[in-house]
Amino acid sequence: MAVHGYALDGDGPGGGRVRHRSPRIARTARGVRNVARGPWRELGVGELPESTICRFTPGPAAPNSGTNPSQPRRSVMRRVHQPYADVFLRNRVDLAVPGVEEEIAERLRDTGLVTVDGLASRTAVLAFATRIMNLVPHRDSDSDGLTTIRDTRRHAHRAGFAGFGNGPLAPHTERSGTPHPPRLMLLVCGQAAETGGECLLTDGQAVHADLFTGERDAGVALAQPRTAFFGAGDGHATQVFTVHDDLRVSVRLRFDGLARWNPIVQPYVPRLRAAAGRHQVRLDLAPGQGYLLDNERWLHARRAFTGDRLFWRALGQPLFPMLRGFVPASTSARTPMLSEAG
Repeated sequence: MAVHGYALDGDGPGGGRVRHRSPRIARTARGVRNVARGPWRELGVGELPESTICRFTPGPAAPNSGTNPSQPRRSVMRRVHQPYADVFLRNRVDLAVPGVEEEIAERLRDTGLVTVDGLASRTAVLAFATRIMNLVPHRDSDSDGLTTIRDTRRHAHRAGFAGFGNGPLAPHTERSGTPHPPRLMLLVCGQAAETGGECLLTDGQAVHADLFTGERDAGVALAQPRTAFFGAGDGHATQVFTVHDDLRVSVRLRFDGLARWNPIVQPYVPRLRAAAGRHQVRLDLAPGQGYLLDNERWLHARRAFTGDRLFWRALGQPLFPMLRGFVPASTSARTPMLSEAG
């Protein structure tokens, strides 16, 4: 199907799904601990299994290892390589510290991500949001500027409304179909899901470096102006990577039914989706915990869930100066300078 000269990207990744057993995680004052193994379930779109946690599993005895099978097996630590050992703890700021706004601003300029806790009510979320941003109204926001994210049981199959269902969300930029997406997004847990519902984040800087080193032809194509159309009929023609005059880069992306691709970039979409999955990290948020991200750098997603999961979201422009996008990683080849377009 073609829309305004763009080929429609199908919903969801190609190929079959994989299944794995995912342990449940409990967060304590001392960190994160593995408390139980959950049931078999399907991975969401673009997910990597156990990408952010350490698991302690009994080491099986090899046939010639000399281990006595009758003796209890020792537990050994198996760690999946992950650039963020624990995303929440590594990026956490203490909101009770005087002048924390300066620390938040510096971290957003540096890494584009901050995690917070202690926001136990909608009032607390709104109070914090107004300390760091000018709120931008959203189609679905309430009168106070916050949006309540929960399963309404009415929007599951409507394009652009998947956030109000209980299914998985693919990595995306918030409000990608508008000319000027909000720079900041704050998302705070009001009530955790019974199962699933973990937040999934992808650093666009890592995706950019990945594609411009291992898949340079894909990276160059995805930076060509106006090779994507995001949104419905009133959406926006743009590109995945926008290179600014100072050679900083912004990312803008979605993979759902409201993403349409120019034939020039259509062959590279599977590589883009795979890169977004490779660099995905997980946040298993408890009530009062949340994250604040740079919407020009980080992509966000979600696993499917059961139960009455409730989150509050704030979108806005920062109350402190921020340069556009991010500095490309030093490991990536120089991004070709293309005309800057929204």
